[in-house]
Amino acid sequence: MIKLDAIDEAILNATQAGLPIVRYPYAEVGRRLGLEESDVIARFQRLIADGVVRRIAVAPNHYALGMSANGMTVWDIADDAVSEIGARIGALDYVTHCYRRPRALPDWPYNLFAMVHGTTRDEVEAKRRQIASLIGPACRSSDILYSKRILKKTGVRLTGKGD
Repeated sequence: MIKLDAIDEAILNATQAGLPIVRYPYAEVGRRLGLEESDVIARFQRLIADGVVRRIAVAPNHYALGMSANGMTVWDIADDAVSEIGARIGALDYVTHCYRRPRALPDWPYNLFAMVHGTTRDEVEAKRRQIASLIGPACRSSDILYSKRILKKTGVRLTGKGD
């Protein structure tokens, strides 16, 4: 386990809800914490190298981009094939989330989930058919659950609320 010092923890707490949307976000984080911009950047580089931070990325609002047909495709895949198939599905450019979950038998046979976004349900259904084609006979059954609204999405939260 990697031991974080107080400065690492302060940086993570200050940015866990996102970087400030300003021209120089790392300088702003540094200003808030009494650090130099270069120190914030160096610490993030180390936290990424150590695997504490997986990535720093933009999280666009897909609804604002016209992607209002959003479906969580669910698949019943043989357990001995689900990891390999999941990796291939997760690599598709139109799949934003892909993960394995335990089945909840007898009511829920699905063990692979892949989120697909589109501007219409027809587009999402076409992408679902592409996934089904990729899976082939390893798929025993599938379904799709369409979003009706955005729910609050957050990652892991450390102590404090962040900024």
